[in-house]
Amino acid sequence: MATQTATETRTIVTGRRSPSVSAPRKRTHTATASVLLAVIGLLFLVPLLWVVFASFDGDATVSMRLPETWTLANYTDVMTWELAWQPLLNSIVISLGTAVITVVVALLAAYPLSRYNARYQKPFMYGILFGTGLPLTAMMVPVYALFVSFGLLDSTWGVIVFMAATSLPMAIWMLKNFMDSVPISLEEAAWVDGASSMQALARIVVPLMRPGIGVVFIFVFTGAWGNFFVPFVLLFTSSKFPAAVSIFNFFGQYGTIAYGQLAAYSVLYAAPMVVLYVIVQKLSGASFALAGSVKG
Repeated sequence: MATQTATETRTIVTGRRSPSVSAPRKRTHTATASVLLAVIGLLFLVPLLWVVFASFDGDATVSMRLPETWTLANYTDVMTWELAWQPLLNSIVISLGTAVITVVVALLAAYPLSRYNARYQKPFMYGILFGTGLPLTAMMVPVYALFVSFGLLDSTWGVIVFMAATSLPMAIWMLKNFMDSVPISLEEAAWVDGASSMQALARIVVPLMRPGIGVVFIFVFTGAWGNFFVPFVLLFTSSKFPAAVSIFNFFGQYGTIAYGQLAAYSVLYAAPMVVLYVIVQKLSGASFALAGSVKG
């Protein structure tokens, strides 16, 4: 109180307020933040611009430049069944299968973890958290031996199951957090009406956490879409390679690279992810629709 009075007295006498540590100058910090964000945005924008410009450049190089002559030859050269459509179809099958299996299994695993208090729940959650940090390269040696024993090498479904298993720990953690935000009183009301736990999960919980499911679906689908290492090790037939592996077709021998075709293929490779994001956004909605769901 005495300190505050002394400060007010000094302000009245001198006619100016002493600088405050908790309230820095907004203009300086705003300008600094804007410059840093602009630099970071430019660093992300330059590679994207190179991909777009090189895809329309007949003489594309590793340096970014505006094409002297715009052409669609790079797209027409790569848009064949062997180079583009078959690998993209394989990527869609692998990524979609991985995402669907992961989301379904993670929902069934996250439900009891969110709604019931088990004795060993915390050690189990720590075990799941440990599984999210395991490096995939370290697991490939025993996984390869396991695939040899079960005859799953060069099997698309074997790759899907393995990639779904590696995505489960993070998916369970994410879905449990989303499920914790759904009031359990809604399920209790459904139980009073005679619904079972699985019916309450399917008809009450899942519709209310569609945005969370959409986030996990995109997260798993994106990870599987860009995964190069697992299909490269476990698949041998070129007709089964996803796009992440078949992109090596554009890296020739002795360091020669078809930059224009590589850029055109990259644009085609990224397009399905943008379409998926738009579709999931339309289907899932913008936020959890829980407002007014619980009264009293």
